[in-house]
Amino acid sequence: MDPRPQTAPARIRSDIAHNARVWNYWLGGKDNYPVDRAVGDRVTGMYPSIGEVARADRAFLGRVVRHLAGDAGVDQFLDIGTGLPTGNNTHEIAQHTAPQARIVYVDNDPIVLAHARALLTSSLEGATEYIDADAHCPEQILRAAQPTLDLGRPVAVMMLGILNFVLDTDEARSIVRTLMESVPSGSHLVLTHPTLELGGEGNEAAMRFWNENATPPITARSREEFALFLDGLELLEPGIVSCSRWRTNPREPEVAQFGAVARKP
Repeated sequence: MDPRPQTAPARIRSDIAHNARVWNYWLGGKDNYPVDRAVGDRVTGMYPSIGEVARADRAFLGRVVRHLAGDAGVDQFLDIGTGLPTGNNTHEIAQHTAPQARIVYVDNDPIVLAHARALLTSSLEGATEYIDADAHCPEQILRAAQPTLDLGRPVAVMMLGILNFVLDTDEARSIVRTLMESVPSGSHLVLTHPTLELGGEGNEAAMRFWNENATPPITARSREEFALFLDGLELLEPGIVSCSRWRTNPREPEVAQFGAVARKP
């Protein structure tokens, strides 16, 4: 059965491109509309490596979750801005290594909610939950996560490609601070974020086009701005790098997307 929605629920706008669906298109998924594919193709025409960014971001997620659930012994994950389900979701990777792992996904895109059943599978020993909430509201996220996650034990807070939709850097820092202050020592913060550095200069025009033709609006940040989100945390090696080069072949081509993992001391 084709999982693509046949009709658009009330909150879903099929007349304007949306990030979760366009990202799904770049990853080869089917959960998107003609407008998403049209905008995705235009962006690709302006910035041909955007598909590589999407794939590198997804591969980064896999490497990080395997490390955290394995070597770091973390068995709780708060995945904010999860987007549409594809292969190798956070819960699948984590529970493969640690069957008892508990995962809470957070998104406020109605099409993601419509597909939540695909996410809400779990090992018998663990748990998987989905919260319909906005990254701008960290207190709401933390309250809603508590029935599933024990915030007295280490949690991996994952924000892959989500802070770029919080246009004000001070507000984005406040969101991260609120989340990390609410989890104990041994917790980790996992971030990716687009940048105009690392060969991403050509992305500037594509981002302008996106902000004029799709939702939500997006911003890039410099290495210095990205590093602000990690204040007070211990950066894991290799530090702030292109997400395509985090704990992989150092000769892997860079993509214009920072990636970093940091531990709360």
